[in-house]
Amino acid sequence: MAVVLVHGAPETSAVWEPLVSELASLGRSDVVRLSPPGFGAPLPSDFGATVDDYRNWLIGELSAFEEPVDLVGHDWGGLHVLGVAMNRPDLLRSWVSDAVGVFEPDYEWHAQAQVWQTPDEGERVVDEIFSGDVEERTARVAGWGILQPAAAGVAAGQGEEMGRAMLALYRSTPQPVMAEIGRNLSAAAARPGLAIIAAADDVVGTVDQRRSGAARAGARAEVLEGLNHWWMLEDPALGARVLSAFWESL
Repeated sequence: MAVVLVHGAPETSAVWEPLVSELASLGRSDVVRLSPPGFGAPLPSDFGATVDDYRNWLIGELSAFEEPVDLVGHDWGGLHVLGVAMNRPDLLRSWVSDAVGVFEPDYEWHAQAQVWQTPDEGERVVDEIFSGDVEERTARVAGWGILQPAAAGVAAGQGEEMGRAMLALYRSTPQPVMAEIGRNLSAAAARPGLAIIAAADDVVGTVDQRRSGAARAGARAEVLEGLNHWWMLEDPALGARVLSAFWESL
């Protein structure tokens, strides 16, 4: 039974490295990291990079596995995970997401996301974010809260393709688009789910919004007190224990 990890934006699979090591120490070495197109993987010229495109991409990737997987998503990866859980639960044994609150009717995109959704201003800010050499980008990424050595790995994967994919993805999902998708959230209950709630993270909704989303998706909720958006880097040992306990309970 494979564990499949999907990261978010603007990231690469480097954010998972410490967690993968901790999972291996707990006996889960069957871990696969999937990088969405544009985010550590090539961005095909005919790939639209919309929320539906990424859901369909992940469905295609999971269809190649011989048996259902334990799927884990962070940030946008967590939203892609729920897209699969709502539409192709047959591909999953279980799912984990830390972004379920984004589907709540009263969720509002964070300030930076709203900038990315704004024509011209979004392009300007993306150019700034990905400007400079790898060392400069690494310092910028570390300032967001991505710890080393993951910061260097993320910075190395940033560039024009990631910026283009990020703008297209965010611009495909102005509210109420996510709320409309979330009307089907109860369908995710077809497979066991776990909502990771990093209590200090205000990017993917309030704690109450994430609890509400978890309840609508029929999922358990695990609150990680004091941890922020990149909980898998801040305390990978805790993250690995929480995930392992969930899988062992199935």
